[in-house]
Amino acid sequence: MAARKLSCTSTSDLDLLREAAADFRFLLNRGYPRAAALTLVGNRYNLPRQERQLLHRGVFAHHQAADRRRKLHSLREVCGEPLGVDGHNVLITLECAHRGFPLVAADDGFIRDVATLSRGYRRSAETLEALTLLALYLRRHTSGPVTVFFDAPMSKSGELARQTQKIGAEHGLLLTAAAVPVPERQLLTFAGAVATSDTHLIDACTVLVDLAGELIRQHWPDYPRLIVLK
Repeated sequence: MAARKLSCTSTSDLDLLREAAADFRFLLNRGYPRAAALTLVGNRYNLPRQERQLLHRGVFAHHQAADRRRKLHSLREVCGEPLGVDGHNVLITLECAHRGFPLVAADDGFIRDVATLSRGYRRSAETLEALTLLALYLRRHTSGPVTVFFDAPMSKSGELARQTQKIGAEHGLLLTAAAVPVPERQLLTFAGAVATSDTHLIDACTVLVDLAGELIRQHWPDYPRLIVLK
């Protein structure tokens, strides 16, 4: 049987998705393997790929979500401290918001995209808008040095880093940007707060900022496709 297509906008669709999320959360809380639990719940509710991705990106065991929330700070709370930014992670989420794609408000306090654009990411008309919006937000809410790390193997990352640094300078930021082979390595040892929604980095770092999510909540306070799974 083909998976039903959910719009994630109607009350009945959201109710079904939240019921699936509750079951997925129940299994995770009891130690079930994540992949197996997601397959079980996805098949039980006949969910299409995007709705399974919403669950995967948004639902976590209670203890894991609570641990992550304890490490999550607003940008204002770390104002003046060095900030390391997971460049593609933050930028892609902002571009998804510009395009009106579905986002998920996850159990752990972070907002994530579900479009899986990272594999074939290319700069677009939304890139400049997202970078400008990001620079304006950073200028208002932080005074410390900002270092943005882009994933060098991704297309034209060097050009993206140069564009980011140029926009940062235009807005008076103490910002440097670089394309590096593995941004995660730089961020795991970064001496300051880390801005990312990547779960591996979140679990490994001690001071986190959901930079994209924070900006989205402020700039689009009534974002119509922000899915809350509780």
